[in-house]
Amino acid sequence: MDLAPGKKIYFLSDFHLGAPNSQASRQREDAVVAFLKQAKQDAAAFFIVGDIFDFWFEYKTVVPKGFIRLLGCLAEISDAGIPLHIFTGNHDLWMKDYLTKELNAKVYFKPEIFKLGNKQFYIGHGDGLGPGDNGYKFIKKVFTNPICKWLFGWIHPDVGISLANYFSSKSRAKTGSSDEQFLGEDKEWLIIYTKQKSKEVNVDYFVFGHRHFAIDFKIDESTRYINLGDWIKLFTYGVFDGNDMSLEKW
Repeated sequence: MDLAPGKKIYFLSDFHLGAPNSQASRQREDAVVAFLKQAKQDAAAFFIVGDIFDFWFEYKTVVPKGFIRLLGCLAEISDAGIPLHIFTGNHDLWMKDYLTKELNAKVYFKPEIFKLGNKQFYIGHGDGLGPGDNGYKFIKKVFTNPICKWLFGWIHPDVGISLANYFSSKSRAKTGSSDEQFLGEDKEWLIIYTKQKSKEVNVDYFVFGHRHFAIDFKIDESTRYINLGDWIKLFTYGVFDGNDMSLEKW
């Protein structure tokens, strides 16, 4: 993708719409929509890097209700000819083709490499990468197994979505405030991952979400790791102007 003069590419992640309750979710959704409407004025593309929703499952003829303001805003962006790139996260990994059909969005289920302007980007949500967290990596394999997804699809949405929201809240309670501080270069597992991955692929920027902590870390003289933070407490996002990428706060 080549950028026209004055155009920018925006990156954001981790809205977790639906959590912890409808009132807080609605306030967060309004903030995201306000940002998108402003950014739309000079946007060449948007990359939404996972966990848009705190839970998402696409039944054959049903999707979770709500989020209509965000979906409507994304539809306006797409109708204006601005590309939408959406990555699944660990909370909304059960996407199928709904957003592709309704929003003409490109949906990605694993990290991908993009050439934007004259820079190379390695973009993904970030979950399950790097050392450790073997319990989650096993659970993700179960959740993404076609048979398991098929079986869950037979559960009535009222039951299935309520059950998923319960376990999602338990997951957040277990994490607590551990995402609110920098763990150190030797303990940040996405830094460890990017250092190793940079030996295999030639990219200028590694861009992830999931961490819920805004990070702009220099891997080496030519490579940076950027974590986009979240829209729960930080309201941070990334912006690329064709030459350089920076972390900003809304």
